[in-house]
Amino acid sequence: MIYVGTSGYSYDDWVGPFYPPGLPKREWLPFYAREFAATEVNYTYYRLPVARTMAAMAEKTPPGFVFTVKASQELTHGREDPDAAFAAFRAGLVPLAEAGKLGCVLAQFPYSFHATGENRDYLRLFRERMDGLATVIEFRNRAWVQEATFDLLRELGLGYCCVDEPRLPGLIPPLAVATGPIAYVRFHGRNAKKWWQHENAYERYDYTYAEEELREWGPKIRALDAAAEATFVFANNHWQGQAVTTARQLRLLLDA
Repeated sequence: MIYVGTSGYSYDDWVGPFYPPGLPKREWLPFYAREFAATEVNYTYYRLPVARTMAAMAEKTPPGFVFTVKASQELTHGREDPDAAFAAFRAGLVPLAEAGKLGCVLAQFPYSFHATGENRDYLRLFRERMDGLATVIEFRNRAWVQEATFDLLRELGLGYCCVDEPRLPGLIPPLAVATGPIAYVRFHGRNAKKWWQHENAYERYDYTYAEEELREWGPKIRALDAAAEATFVFANNHWQGQAVTTARQLRLLLDA
């Protein structure tokens, strides 16, 4: 099963390019769910999820719609005393799990999360604290791209997040690897000029994919799908709705 969607859906700059002007924000998710069957929940990266909010999101989407939820930065960046934060994070996801709409947790670690023995131990702790929730790990530092990492993820039952991003030194190359029951691909865009040097965070993801760039991923995504129980493909080049166009292109490519 391949789910195609976008990394988040609640962006003011999507009004016009995607959402009709005047559409209330409370209607954005139902409108999105008419076209796509999955989305990433990104607000949970900045603050722990609230069960009431997750329940409302589940109610606004049709049967079969699935959310993947980004782990809070307290779990991926802070890491000092994570036990209480892990418990609160899991509790917030209960309504999605009970509704059958929780696809997995996406844990995006920073570039500063190096491939050390200490951090490998933290991945083991992370798996334990997720208490059975399907989890995918996104690395930002290229040093993790080695067979020892993939073996560790397989041992722990963690998915590997494949990415398409600028071909810059130190960043993750466009590998397609499935290490757990969930396969995952994120399209960040290839805006090399603005990846490190930008005034606003959105500038990094201001990029329009050419069809031939996406076509490179067709065989890779199909191979991932053959190796996993479910595959999530999300466009994160979200500035002014470019992610919607990318997701539509990917869906057409995979349907062809």
